[in-house]
Amino acid sequence: MKLVWLRNDLRLADNPALRHACAGDEPVAALFIISPAQWRQHKMAPVRQRFMLAQVDELGRELAALGIPLHLLRVETFAEAPAALADLCRELGVTQLYANQAIEIDEQRRDHAVSAALAEQAVSCHWFNGCCVLPPGRVLTGSGEMFKVFTPFSRAWLKALDEEGFVIHRAPTPRGEPLPWQPLAERDFVDAALGELTADPRWPVGEAEALRRLNIFLEQAVLDYGETRDFPAIAGTSVLSPYLAAGIISPRQCVAALQQRLGYRPQSKAQPGFVWLNELIWREFYRHLLVLIPTLSMNRPFKAETAALPWSWDPDAFAAWCEGRTGYPIVDAAMRCLNATGWMHNRLRMIVASFLTKDLHIHWRLGEDYFMSRLIDGDLAANNGGWQWAAGTGADAAPYFRVFNPTTQGQRFDPQGEFIRTWVTELADIPAAYVHQPHDWLRLKGRQDYPAPMVDHAVARVRAIEMFRSLEK
Repeated sequence: MKLVWLRNDLRLADNPALRHACAGDEPVAALFIISPAQWRQHKMAPVRQRFMLAQVDELGRELAALGIPLHLLRVETFAEAPAALADLCRELGVTQLYANQAIEIDEQRRDHAVSAALAEQAVSCHWFNGCCVLPPGRVLTGSGEMFKVFTPFSRAWLKALDEEGFVIHRAPTPRGEPLPWQPLAERDFVDAALGELTADPRWPVGEAEALRRLNIFLEQAVLDYGETRDFPAIAGTSVLSPYLAAGIISPRQCVAALQQRLGYRPQSKAQPGFVWLNELIWREFYRHLLVLIPTLSMNRPFKAETAALPWSWDPDAFAAWCEGRTGYPIVDAAMRCLNATGWMHNRLRMIVASFLTKDLHIHWRLGEDYFMSRLIDGDLAANNGGWQWAAGTGADAAPYFRVFNPTTQGQRFDPQGEFIRTWVTELADIPAAYVHQPHDWLRLKGRQDYPAPMVDHAVARVRAIEMFRSLEK
């Protein structure tokens, strides 16, 4: 018996572990492990847990239709996984375990412990790259080190991809008669706190849905992506991040579909489609970093010297940011959208992260954790990479003097205030001319239902730059 351990790779197509396990005639079973206490420790958002478990339910049905049973185990923490897996392997008569490699440090430690436990009962483990187009460690500098800046990594990644290419693994074919599947909602070991085990209607689960979204984006928006991607009121992005984070679709499938749509693989900004491909490469960059620099999984900055920065931990200021009460409309709209939907547009993520770290001078770790606790697409590599980029502590060629002005960012990327008025209801009736600096207009109307700005951005900007310059002394 072969056992495929599914994690953040909840798909049939382009799943190398599943594909290799299904080679030959030996019986195959699948496994998913539910770890509620560990998920809480990792700040996994309830909306992401529901989305993931809804996809497990969907995948269980699809596997059962192929004659592959999906077993579910509940262990509260990763520490319990080796013994539980060993017991299951004995019960099922498993001789080989197949899985796609994890990139986070806690998950890697868990997998090493599982390998050791299974070796004691002669179960061999086979690990594959299922999360990146190119495996972490493949794209290195000439001296064999990980790139510390994105642009040279991107060039090297494209060169390596041209040299090696990549393979899309087909979904397995039926391996026997269809099997019954008991929906998760009928089982008693899933936390009731998660509520109904169905995804938010804004985020239907399933590989077909992920591919549908990808194809619509490639047909309708990819050629204009460079011009529209920064405007949150416009449907200019692929909105595939939850599906990538859960592994419902793979980055290889995205690259392959882009190539098929264009008839070529773009190599520079001058070619249509490159801007979106470059965003996929950013995703690869952060994942490679996480594997090759494990301290990034341990709340430590990429630039070690920035650990000495005098960050604030002000709970009241942090709460105002979390709740969208900063007095800066674009920041407040973004945070209220996140709290209500579990998702935030990428340009807005940069704006609110810059505001927390460069205007309020609050430690990026608080923002990183808050995002993980709310985002349906919460992913340690991308989330940590983005927060450290915004905070000036990460892999970036132009660190601390990049300080976003929240007012001008709003004026530039939500010029008519459509996004702001959608989420900041106090400003729903304000004229567009005043929406980004509403306080004088509100005062003339005798209204006090929207907070004054928490800080003076010009003063806060100077303080942020001084914080980083103090490290040079």
